[in-house]
Amino acid sequence: MMTINYFCREIFYNLWRLLRDRLPTKANFVRRGCLEVEAAGCAAGCGIEESANHLFLHCATFGAVWQHIRAWIGVSGVDPHDLSEHFIQYINCTGHSKASRSFLQIIWLLCVWMVWNERNNRFFNNIQTSIEGLSEKVKLHSLW
Repeated sequence: MMTINYFCREIFYNLWRLLRDRLPTKANFVRRGCLEVEAAGCAAGCGIEESANHLFLHCATFGAVWQHIRAWIGVSGVDPHDLSEHFIQYINCTGHSKASRSFLQIIWLLCVWMVWNERNNRFFNNIQTSIEGLSEKVKLHSLW
């Protein structure tokens, strides 16, 4: 069983890589010459190049997680085109109290982590979870 310490370390390491565009997305592999452009399609099968911004924000499949989670916490918003801007906007969408920002940071991190794990499951294991299932996982993990 995964310990909370490992879980937190894994999330923050991947967040660091994400915000610096260092995740091993297909677009990054193409840019480094490790993958052909033709093979750089999104793991969701939408046909668009799999960059971090596309995968986490603009993909019709994975981007829908944000709408589910916003409905759950009772806020509305529009996703910016940049992940850093999205993070700042997301954690401030309910006001500026320290408690609400902390909660929203956790939710944002969990959403990103769940999308990344789902992308890897689809790509490496040919296993798909519904967007509703991903949203439920975010809710469950937020209780930790």
